[in-house]
Amino acid sequence: LSESGVPQLVQPMIWDYAADIDVVGKVQLIEKYRRCGFSKVWFASAFKGATGVTQSLTLIGHHLRNQLEWLQVASRSPADVLEGIALTGWQRYDHFSVLCELLPVAIPSLAVCLQALKNGGYSEKVKENVETLLGMPNLEIDTFMR
Repeated sequence: LSESGVPQLVQPMIWDYAADIDVVGKVQLIEKYRRCGFSKVWFASAFKGATGVTQSLTLIGHHLRNQLEWLQVASRSPADVLEGIALTGWQRYDHFSVLCELLPVAIPSLAVCLQALKNGGYSEKVKENVETLLGMPNLEIDTFMR
């Protein structure tokens, strides 16, 4: 792979939407990419649309934990390796599936995930900031909001 010249042309993106990703395994994967000559990698997380093909409401806590796991991977990786995080929001699983988790119901999750990534974590202050920004007095993280 390193002899092919590909590492000078592209940057790999590592995708994982789980709430409990293998942090150590991801760090090892980054090290393998570095040994192959890739100087930068991207991470791909999700703020919606990755928990079930017929899911209609977004469970914020799942997606928040996914962001926090990626932040752990970033903190355990060389400082110069991360090019960015693609925060995805899937609308359907394939072209034959129904739409899932439409954007309006996922906006609180998007706000929480963006604030967690921006602030390097999640705290009561981050929660209060999201509540203020969205005009929501009681943001629920671990139950389905309506």
